[in-house]
Amino acid sequence: MKLKITVDEKIYEVEVEASEPEGPAYLTPGYVPPQVRVPAAGAPAFTPPPAPLGGNGTGAKEDKVCRSPIAGTVVKVATHAGQSIQVGDVLLVLEAMKMETNITAPIAGKVSKVCAGSGDAVQGGQVLVEFE
Repeated sequence: MKLKITVDEKIYEVEVEASEPEGPAYLTPGYVPPQVRVPAAGAPAFTPPPAPLGGNGTGAKEDKVCRSPIAGTVVKVATHAGQSIQVGDVLLVLEAMKMETNITAPIAGKVSKVCAGSGDAVQGGQVLVEFE
């Protein structure tokens, strides 16, 4: 391809060849971004990671635990062992990226063990509370 380039009021005619583009892929002509999967309507936006092989690591049945939906820091523990709870009761409050998230009871029953304390760093999917 021939180009005319002006430098200091002088015109130069140059011939250039196209080569492989350099730099990030999104600058490449014809780049198509990867598809983003959006959950179907009614599907949960977050699915906690599966429990490690051999159970959930605490000996509790999976339907009797409350797992952390996110990685963060426990800023408040609002329950204790032996306490009766209802579905939706706040069990703990987590902070992640300066946002607080209430962790609520998924079932009604009695708390048998609180597995995290105030100030603890927790991972997504980690068991926070066990129920009887």
